[in-house]
Amino acid sequence: MKYITLLLLGSFGIWAATPPAVVVHSAKDLSAATAKLAAKKSRFAGEDLERYPHHYTMLAERDATGSSEVHDHEADIFFVLSGEATLLTGGNLVNPHMTKPGEIRGTSIRGGERRQVGAGDVIQIAAGIPHQLLVTSGKPFSYYVVKVTGQ
Repeated sequence: MKYITLLLLGSFGIWAATPPAVVVHSAKDLSAATAKLAAKKSRFAGEDLERYPHHYTMLAERDATGSSEVHDHEADIFFVLSGEATLLTGGNLVNPHMTKPGEIRGTSIRGGERRQVGAGDVIQIAAGIPHQLLVTSGKPFSYYVVKVTGQ
């Protein structure tokens, strides 16, 4: 888990106009931040961290399955901090609707490939790939997200 901490760039707090060049989040800081998110007692809680020219970072906590989604122009990289889930990728969104330009969400995915993921795993999802995290209700799943926006 310590190797993940060294890879994490960003800063807890509000997005800054000029983010720091390097920030290291300790495992202790990440644990405390996810505990605060979990205390919100919602299916999904997230905290935006930093915005850089070609990527931005977030911290997320789920305790239930969320919507399926496709990002036309953003790749996702998840660093799983704690918990277990099933990652469903590919296939087609069920009941798709645009939530903002380049962002489509649905209620589930028809078809696709299932993979079990857990603490310590790193997940990379290219732009344009449908994906959904299937989380057992009441079993928290926390992850650090890097959204790669490209050019």
